[in-house]
Amino acid sequence: MMPLAFLPKKEFMLRALELAAQAAADGEVPVGAVVVKNGVVIGEGRNRREREKNALAHAELEAISMACCALGTWRLTGCELYVTLEPCPMCTGAVINSHIDKVIYGTDDERGGCCGTATDLFSLPYSHRPEIFRGFLEEEARKLLQSFFRHLRNL
Repeated sequence: MMPLAFLPKKEFMLRALELAAQAAADGEVPVGAVVVKNGVVIGEGRNRREREKNALAHAELEAISMACCALGTWRLTGCELYVTLEPCPMCTGAVINSHIDKVIYGTDDERGGCCGTATDLFSLPYSHRPEIFRGFLEEEARKLLQSFFRHLRNL
């Protein structure tokens, strides 16, 4: 019997979108992320760079850190990362180093996306390569970002 193909779950990306909307309400670029294992959210995060004045305060890093604490290990094998925006080089590195199995993201990042848009760090000969699912709830993620930047331009 053939194994069933992986199908991303809408509920997890909707939670990432909620976190991104919270970030936008706080004046942050709206990015949200959740880490899931066995159908349960074990980590979540949102962009907090402005509030924390910290270049490391990305949604993915916050979610990965929380997931590591929840599991008591840095190895997130068997986990999925749902994120509203294609991960940057730093976050892509965190995915590689934490051994996350799947990355599901909403919209491409033309300037900094490292899952195949600006570059593909996962194509390099690292010891770990996650599966990538792009464009999941893409329209919702893109609209949130566009609305945020449109608002900033009108200030």
